[in-house]
Amino acid sequence: MTGSAPECVALAEGLRDVRARTGLSLAALAERTAYSKSSWERYVNGKKPVPRQAVEALCAIAGEPSGRLLALWELADAEWSGRARQTRPAGPPPAAPAPAGAGGTTAADGRAPRRRLLTVGVGVTALAAAAVIAPVWGWSRPSTEQPTNLASPALDPAPGCQGKACDGKDPDAMLCGLPGRVDSLGPQHRTRTGAGVEIRYSKVCAAAWGRIWHAKIGDTIEISAPGTRPRGIVVRDTADTGVYRFTPMVGAPDRTGLRLCFVPASSTGRECFDR
Repeated sequence: MTGSAPECVALAEGLRDVRARTGLSLAALAERTAYSKSSWERYVNGKKPVPRQAVEALCAIAGEPSGRLLALWELADAEWSGRARQTRPAGPPPAAPAPAGAGGTTAADGRAPRRRLLTVGVGVTALAAAAVIAPVWGWSRPSTEQPTNLASPALDPAPGCQGKACDGKDPDAMLCGLPGRVDSLGPQHRTRTGAGVEIRYSKVCAAAWGRIWHAKIGDTIEISAPGTRPRGIVVRDTADTGVYRFTPMVGAPDRTGLRLCFVPASSTGRECFDR
């Protein structure tokens, strides 16, 4: 089976969960998207790599934030291509999306609601999506899927804040991480413990935040910019160790002077990366 790796299994489970919430059969889903009934059957059962665009379309139909499911897609995509097996540090598999009904986002620690499938606005329409992962863990690949019909276009929503108004806010809730709005600012970094970290920047929102993946419980990241209060998160449980975690934002009209610092759970040393 194509989706035998834990990352692929988690994605297939997430796809089935979201599809169930649409209330649509596979045939009805095919009528509303650019993908056939047989393709959807393979996607939701982990028999075939699913195009990123199909994940976005499914979340749009379900009215679900697409960020967490897209983050699982990027980890699964690294497995499909073999990149993850080359360089991925050992660690627990990514957690499948939790069922609806859990608590909401708290800007203080940057935690996303459990019911959502991870961050970027991580909540709106087919355009809502997580940004591209580090090279060693997952470049997006072009889809070879041939569409059978066209999905309805979605409008690009306005960001919820800009500059200093973004201080301390969730990049997910403020729609600052949508495709075309966010970039990796500088290289992705692999820490001494194997965690990946990077600075994310949204030109539209004039704000930055930190991202971490392959973390361990107790790991901390913090982002700061001149004249702003540092913002950070702590990886608190196993469910968060296999997916992306994001800090709250700092308003940063000037991209220079940004700093992202990582403190491992073992507290063996602080690693900081400047931009």
